[in-house]
Amino acid sequence: MIFAVPSAPTARQEIEDAIETSLERLEHRLLPLGDGAHALASAIRRATTGGKRFRPLLVAAAYDTLDGDGVNLSDLWRISAAFELLHTAFVVHDDVIDHDLERRGIPNVGGEFRQRGLDKGADETGASLLGTAAGILAGDLLLHEATRLVALSNVPAERRADLVTLVEDAVIVSTAGELADVENSITSADLDPMTILQATRDKTAVYSFSAPLQAGAVMAGADDSTLHALERFGERLGLAYQLIDDLIGAFGSPEVSGKDEGCDLREAKKTHLISLARETASWPEVSEALAQAHTGPVAIRVAQTALANSGARKALERLVYDTLDEAVNIVSLSTLPTECKTMLIELVDMVAERVP
Repeated sequence: MIFAVPSAPTARQEIEDAIETSLERLEHRLLPLGDGAHALASAIRRATTGGKRFRPLLVAAAYDTLDGDGVNLSDLWRISAAFELLHTAFVVHDDVIDHDLERRGIPNVGGEFRQRGLDKGADETGASLLGTAAGILAGDLLLHEATRLVALSNVPAERRADLVTLVEDAVIVSTAGELADVENSITSADLDPMTILQATRDKTAVYSFSAPLQAGAVMAGADDSTLHALERFGERLGLAYQLIDDLIGAFGSPEVSGKDEGCDLREAKKTHLISLARETASWPEVSEALAQAHTGPVAIRVAQTALANSGARKALERLVYDTLDEAVNIVSLSTLPTECKTMLIELVDMVAERVP
C-alpha cells in the first residue's frame, strides 16, 4: 500500500533501513550467546521480512499530511519502524496461540525451531516445545525492541511520553482482544454478538490504525482534537478491516488469505459472521454444515453456501460498509487539514477493496 504521502517511496526505504538497523542490533546482541540465540535472530529477521509495511507508513503519512516539524526525520523513521516490529511481535505470538507452523507459505519462527528440534534428535513433543518457546521469545524480543525505539527517540520529552503511552495502549488493548478471542473460541456457550465484535475490534484496531496515526500526529505536534479524530477514525477503520478478515477467512481465495480456502470454517472459529448466522432461521442448516467443514474442500464449499444462503454474508458485508461510512463521516466532520483528509479517505477505499 502506498498512501497519499508525497515522499512515500523515500519513506518506505527509510523505514526499511530503520527496521534493518534494529534487526542488526538484535543480531549483534544475540550472536555471542550461542548457536540457538543466533538462529533465533535469523528467524526473527525472516519473520520481519515482507509485508506491506502499512502500519509504519501510516505513521509517516499522518506526520506528513499534518505538516509535521520539530523532530528529526531519523526519529520519525525509527518510530515508524517500531510499529512494524510491534506488528511482527503480535503475528509471531498469534502463530504460537494458533499452533501455526507456517506464515506466508514458509516455516514461521515456531516451524523453524520445531524442525531444529527434530534435527537434533528430539521427539515430536520436544520439538513442539522448542518451537513454542522460540515463538514466545522471538515475540518478546520484538516487543522490547519496539518499545526501546520509542523510549530512546530523540523527540521532545512530552511527545516521547505520549508515544510510549500509545505503544502501551496498543499492547494492552491487543492483549485483551487476543485473550477474549481465544476464550470465545473455547467456550461451549452461545456468545452475544457484541462480545465477539468487541474482541474483533480490540485485536487489531488500536495497534494497526489508531496508534500509528496518532503517533504520526503526536510527532507533528497536533492538538487534542486532531488526535481524538484520528483515534475514532482508526477504531472504525480497524473494526472494518478485521471484519473483512472474517469474510476472507470464510470466503477468500488462498491467494488473498495466504491460507487454505475457508480456513476459519475448517478451524471452527467463532467470528462475527458465525454469530450473525446463529441469529437466522437457517442456523440449524448452517450449524450442520459447519460441523462437517473440517473434513475437506467439498464440506467447506457446502458451509460457504449455507452461510451465504442464510444471509449472514450479506449482513456482515453491510456492517463492513456501514462501519467504513462511519469512518468517512468522522473525517468529513473533523477539522483535519485537507491533505490529511484525502489520505484517510484513500485509506478507507483501500480497505474496502479487500472485501472478497
